[in-house]
Amino acid sequence: MSDLYLKGIKETDPEVFETLKNELERQQNQIELIASENIASLSTLNAQGSIMTNKYAEGYPGRRYYGGCEYVDKAEEIALERVKKLFDCKFANLQPHSGAQANQAVFLALLNPNDTFLGMSLASGGHLTHGAKPNISGKWFNAIQYGVKKDGNDKDLIDYDEVESLALEHKPKIIIAGASAYPRFIDWEKFRNICDKVGAYFMVDMAHYSGLIAGKQYPNPIPYADVVTSTTHKTLRGARSAMILTNNEDIYKKINSAVFPGLQGGPLMHVMAAKAVSFGEALKPEFKEYSKNVILNAKILSETLVKRGFRVVTGGTDSHIVWLDLTPKNLTGDKAEKILEEVGLACNKNAIPYDPNPPKITSGLRFGTAAATSRGFNENDFRKVGEMISDMLDSLQFSEDEKRKVFDNTRKNILEMCNLYPIYKEAF
Repeated sequence: MSDLYLKGIKETDPEVFETLKNELERQQNQIELIASENIASLSTLNAQGSIMTNKYAEGYPGRRYYGGCEYVDKAEEIALERVKKLFDCKFANLQPHSGAQANQAVFLALLNPNDTFLGMSLASGGHLTHGAKPNISGKWFNAIQYGVKKDGNDKDLIDYDEVESLALEHKPKIIIAGASAYPRFIDWEKFRNICDKVGAYFMVDMAHYSGLIAGKQYPNPIPYADVVTSTTHKTLRGARSAMILTNNEDIYKKINSAVFPGLQGGPLMHVMAAKAVSFGEALKPEFKEYSKNVILNAKILSETLVKRGFRVVTGGTDSHIVWLDLTPKNLTGDKAEKILEEVGLACNKNAIPYDPNPPKITSGLRFGTAAATSRGFNENDFRKVGEMISDMLDSLQFSEDEKRKVFDNTRKNILEMCNLYPIYKEAF
């Protein structure tokens, strides 16, 4: 290891240094297929670990509650200018620490306790913060859930008729579109029209799709939504943080008050600097090419798995997500996730629509192509990845000796592929 990435830590705290070194080696030697993860640039990492860690900056640029904020103000202004250009919006708040907090800020700004809102159910690919019962969104509000179609030619696709029917019945104050596992294009205009019929705010959580939207490969919800939230990592490949965007000035003012002082104190200015860096990267022409490759690689992965006898939820993908149904192979998600991780294929178990298994077990897996595409993996590489996933899961029906051969061969191939595409080369 050089000192570039872990400078000084080895000498001052060898115990923590060891965990950082091991994590770097894990990331280098595994193929990251978790859909919500990516590989940030070294510039982004350096900005996030910068001297702005030392600065408190409660409030907003030009209106801070602390002195000495002239340079952190500038960093936030740069980030705001870039993100508005990136998504073609008028107003942005970049201070939420996470996507969950961004969603909470919207609820705080636009809802009162016990108000009704409509969101996509967790079981159908929605997010925990869209009204799931264990989450604050499901505890403090009357959360009504819509889902996907159970059968027919449009099986697994969002049931827009159900969305409209529930909206007309319950008159929600907010309708949320966006998902955590749903791999297809979402029709923002259809949601807008439904919201207009019942006088609801239209909120989009584009956390998974924001990088693809920035790269002009997935429809932009900004022209249709009243308010949009997102994380800034995932497909956007930035610092782990969040943002709230809108074209409505009145909503913008409410959001600002909800974020600070309503929900949190000072923003993390070192993360703000890192966001500015990653937004700058996303504005470059090569990011558009990257986004194209992310989706192309996901389509290749999906097609390969289908050819090997698996079922992909919705039949394919329009994004970075491949949502795998394991029921044709009589496998469960928890077991499949563990087996794949043992050879260096990192993914996560995920419920499928109308899953017969509980959330801790599941009948599916969720894959994503953003991180490995960042490393340089191409179509042929993802075809190999699909074959290796299939080999490993099919081998569970083999004898122990045969399973061991598949395991050893797959692990060898994964290490060879990872060595072809090293990450943070300067850190080794």
